[in-house]
Amino acid sequence: MTVDVLRRPASAERQARVAVAVLFFTNGALFANLLPRYPQIKTDLGIGNAAYGLAVAAFPAGAIAAGLAAGVVIRRMGSARAAVAGTLLTGAWILLAGLADSVVLFAAALFLAGAMDAVTDVAQNAHGLRVQRRYGRSIINSFHAIWSIGAVTGGAMAAAAIALGLSRGQHLTISAVVFAVAACVALRFCLSGPETGAEIESEDVGGAGTEPVADLGSVADPAAESGRGGRAEQPQGGEQARVGRATPGRRTAYVLAALVLIATAGTLVEDAGSSWAALYLSGSLSASVTLAASGYIALVGAQFVGRIIGDRLVDRFGQRTVARAGGLIVVAGMGLALAVPTVPGTILGFAAAGFGVATLVPAAMHEADELPGLKPGSGLAIVSWLMRLGFLLSPPVVGLVADAASLRVGLLVVPLAGLLVLLLAGVLQPRRR
Repeated sequence: MTVDVLRRPASAERQARVAVAVLFFTNGALFANLLPRYPQIKTDLGIGNAAYGLAVAAFPAGAIAAGLAAGVVIRRMGSARAAVAGTLLTGAWILLAGLADSVVLFAAALFLAGAMDAVTDVAQNAHGLRVQRRYGRSIINSFHAIWSIGAVTGGAMAAAAIALGLSRGQHLTISAVVFAVAACVALRFCLSGPETGAEIESEDVGGAGTEPVADLGSVADPAAESGRGGRAEQPQGGEQARVGRATPGRRTAYVLAALVLIATAGTLVEDAGSSWAALYLSGSLSASVTLAASGYIALVGAQFVGRIIGDRLVDRFGQRTVARAGGLIVVAGMGLALAVPTVPGTILGFAAAGFGVATLVPAAMHEADELPGLKPGSGLAIVSWLMRLGFLLSPPVVGLVADAASLRVGLLVVPLAGLLVLLLAGVLQPRRR
């Protein structure tokens, strides 16, 4: 059996939570500072939609190439240091992408920025889940909400820089320096010590009182002791127990694949906002450059709202119901915006899409990290790595469709992603009774 220990988090744990939040903020803000510059970069390089789509796909390609190496980097450096190092290098490569004078250099810089972003992403999520285990309750959605705040801040910074007439070099240098300093300061307050589950268990057994037993199997239970950290909750209706280590089987493989697709659907929608919202609004709908930046800002702003209330919604209705409702909002909101194209309607459509997918990536990561039959962190790493296929495939596919038909048709990928979530949400946890 397991024992629940209710306690207030210690000062070091609260500081670590703030530090991880800062890392998520800087990660969201860095890349978002570059996105509103895309239309200008595309014009300066003189490339079409298909070539542009292939070029910006270099960012997720770099992330996929480096994704599996993130675990090695984390084991050698620690999750906090890996996240900070990745942040510094991401800012440097984003600056180079903004200054690129050829499509090859632009794509190469994005590739390297994506590689560093992948390391940062896995590392900050790993450290965030470590802090969450110490808290003994869900806080991961709040970190992703802070990421959305960072993305909104980065997009607003870029819009302001454009309005003020700052060059891309000036603007992106300021961004890289400011967020590098913030990440380095945050590092001082992150958790120390090794990253392994064994370290967590030894803290708990040793009576340090820093790790809630509710998130661990009781060491008196051989099944829990041989497991992967376990969960104290009882299995929900129709769901297999997720305590202890089970032999990998078809169900685990199916659930993991479904979680990857759910997370990928979330990334498809995010990419539509980051890569195409400004171009669609400024090109197809003739919005001003400053107003065109509002599409992406609306998406990540609504995504932030969804993540802020996400933990409470999940506790009340269950992850499954929340995901299905979100998928429906994406289908209806963006579908209507594409059916009746106007600037205000499209901005609202991107906002609906961002709100709908708000909890998908955190939910998929959390569920994958709890799957039986996998080594600690394996499920999280697999989902984090493979979900980036959405970022990789979306830009060239949308670009090719845009050149063959129109960008409006290419953006149908957004409501289709919402439909995919509706079909696969059954693998997520239902409401706790």
